[in-house]
Amino acid sequence: MTSGSVLGTADVVVIGAGVVGLAHAYEAAERGLSVAVVERDARAIGASVRNFGHGCITAQDGQALDYALASRPVWLRLAEECGFRISDAGTVVVARADDEYALLAELAERRDGQVDLLDARGVRDRVEVDGAVGGALLPLDIRVDPREAVHALAASLADRGVTFHWSTTAHTIGTAEVGTSRGVLRARHVVVAVGHDVDRHFPALAEKRDVERCSLHMLRVADPHGRDVDSAVLTGFSMLRYRAFAACPSHAAVRSRLNREHPGLVDAGLNLMFTQLPCGDLTIGDTHSYQATVSPYRAETLDELVLAETARLLGVRSLTVRERWTGVYASAPEPFLVETPCAGVRVVAVTSGIGMTTAFGLAPAVLDDLLA
Repeated sequence: MTSGSVLGTADVVVIGAGVVGLAHAYEAAERGLSVAVVERDARAIGASVRNFGHGCITAQDGQALDYALASRPVWLRLAEECGFRISDAGTVVVARADDEYALLAELAERRDGQVDLLDARGVRDRVEVDGAVGGALLPLDIRVDPREAVHALAASLADRGVTFHWSTTAHTIGTAEVGTSRGVLRARHVVVAVGHDVDRHFPALAEKRDVERCSLHMLRVADPHGRDVDSAVLTGFSMLRYRAFAACPSHAAVRSRLNREHPGLVDAGLNLMFTQLPCGDLTIGDTHSYQATVSPYRAETLDELVLAETARLLGVRSLTVRERWTGVYASAPEPFLVETPCAGVRVVAVTSGIGMTTAFGLAPAVLDDLLA
């Protein structure tokens, strides 16, 4: 129930304390505006903390690439300001077939200086994997521990004077006013950054933009090699997931072969990749399935696929699982959703699973328009 009391006022009210919401709060604060953030949970627990922490810059294309490139220096600056760890060691893409290496060579031609081709030894020098015929280093990519970085950013913003209303639900959203479970917030401008829950507030808008939920199986496992892995690690399956690869001529050959050799993995939407947590464990995954409402029942067969393929990539018989979880993010045909349901309000979502990569490039563009 919405209380009628006035909870506060701010130049900008942001609904949602995930990375997209925090990016808008940060950008507004940088512009000298007063900011209040409304978050229904006691801390961020959604897609922003359930991911690989991978700033996957070079594999983007078009507007997403522009936003990713703009986000990179912000992440580096925030790591220093907020005190969270960041790696700028790039991404190693492992090619385990000749067509995958050909695809990487084509991307290198298109992205002068952004892709460094590696031979098999160059891959093994960076990461202990099995079956590599070659690969590439994407030196612009970055990596954080999302469990640490998102909370550190929120704490830093609070120290700067951004007001956070945790465990507070936004019920009504309109011009100059947000009604919440704790009272009414007066606002000159409102940013709604609720991720896959766009349909909970603006169902017609979500239907118009074909927004649905993408659920992902992810796991944390012990590193069987006990070796530091500074870079994120992608594979041929990853090449089916990112738009920069799709623009290259060999993409069709890679997709056709993987469909032929591993139809179950492609059908599961596997993006075989991993990053290393500060404790040394690996975050591995991930599968992708799409629906309006995520099933509460988790198929063990999908975890088995991820574990088996990761073990094969690492050249080991089995892996020790520490944690399992399901990630959920908003998905739509277009990578970004920015809509104006009423004056002074912007609904913003990254509908392509690249919020960590692009949020700090997207937020300035949204606020430029909102504040104009």
